[in-house]
Amino acid sequence: RMQRASRLKRELQMLSTEPPPGITCWQNDEQIDDLRAQIVGGSGTPYEGGLFSLEIKVPERYPFEPPNIRFLTPIYHPNIDNSGRIYLLKLKIPSLNISTVLTSIQLLMAEPNPDDPLMADIVPEFKYNKHVFLEKARKVTQEHAVQKTSVSQQICERFIVMIMLIF
Repeated sequence: RMQRASRLKRELQMLSTEPPPGITCWQNDEQIDDLRAQIVGGSGTPYEGGLFSLEIKVPERYPFEPPNIRFLTPIYHPNIDNSGRIYLLKLKIPSLNISTVLTSIQLLMAEPNPDDPLMADIVPEFKYNKHVFLEKARKVTQEHAVQKTSVSQQICERFIVMIMLIF
């Protein structure tokens, strides 16, 4: 238990000092095993301009058991279902740290894997009718992930909160 807590503290420290580009992660309500993350939609993808929130539940046996991660922000994607569950084999590998897992999810957003879908009905669109898929994904992003305030303003606000917590 102490091993998990110290590893998570280290990982969160790294995520706050050297976050992967477009990714932030923090503890939710001082709970070490309940984290939140945000991923900025990649440029040139239908998720561009969106800020996607994720919930990360860290199991007792972490790092020997991988964290459970799901999208809280609706997203139109063949590998992510309506409850925000993500199908990515990499997420099943225990030894990965949270930063690597979030980076893998960010990559999956940019490059969906139609051969391993959670949302089988989106696959034909993605494979054979790409413009329809892109249109729907952009629409869902605009409706649910585009903030009324800018992403940089939100990151600024989160940064200010983090500094206040430190001091």
